[in-house]
Amino acid sequence: MTDEPGRSPEFVAVGHVTLDHIGRDVRPGGAALYAALTARRLGCSTGLLTSFGPDFPCDLFPPDLRVIHVPAPGTTAFRHEMSPHGRTLAIVNRAADLETGDLPPPWKEADLALLCPVANEVDPYLAAEFSEGAVGAAAQGWLRAREAGGQVTPARWEDAPLVLPHVQALFLSQEDVGPFEEEVVGWFQRIPFGVITLGSRGAHLFVSGERYFIEADPADEMDATGAGDVFAAAFLIQYQREGNPWEAAQFAACAAALRVEGAGLSAIPSRAAVEERLAAYRRRVGR
Repeated sequence: MTDEPGRSPEFVAVGHVTLDHIGRDVRPGGAALYAALTARRLGCSTGLLTSFGPDFPCDLFPPDLRVIHVPAPGTTAFRHEMSPHGRTLAIVNRAADLETGDLPPPWKEADLALLCPVANEVDPYLAAEFSEGAVGAAAQGWLRAREAGGQVTPARWEDAPLVLPHVQALFLSQEDVGPFEEEVVGWFQRIPFGVITLGSRGAHLFVSGERYFIEADPADEMDATGAGDVFAAAFLIQYQREGNPWEAAQFAACAAALRVEGAGLSAIPSRAAVEERLAAYRRRVGR
């Protein structure tokens, strides 16, 4: 499946789509897919640079989502399990790397791009390829190592110096930060905006290195998968639209709350739904 590159989409997501094995269920997902579908639902023309195998259900891609597909024998797949120490994650298959040569030249002119690695698949040099627009990085997949048996463990982000000079915003979850908090705070000193999402407890927003707290929008959580990716895409899009990082973070918090109240990809909200939720959120928090 390959897009006719033509003119650039407004928003480009880069990263693997995935198949997540949770018990007996296999669910399609991936940070880049959540981000791309969020951008589309928020009104952006959207492109997705990804890699997957014949086992991925391509009928999930809406007709107007432009997809550049790097072929692979199989789709990146994760096995999710619970242990006495919490959730464990293992990589059971990995699709092809995504490199600078895979990005169509017209797509380099996108207004917004979000790099969304899940398994170290995104070439860090891609951050410098989007010369015309703002680049964000949901860096989770750069902070992962694959151990024996596919077990995923925390890893230092050795390529941070290659990426940070070219990004406007960096997104991580509290789980990603783990043993690297001091380094993460240092990264946020070097970029305009950073976000550490805290799930139902809100988020820390860093603006020019200064930390601010963003309240969560209370939600009846059904499934939290992809909430951080929805947050990241919504933040970038709303910041470009309004130019205010605090308002963009509130908008993103409401988008993430709507996402967790439904099941998976089907619960990615529209702009109208987010704006309605945001109005109630601002009445509640008094701004």
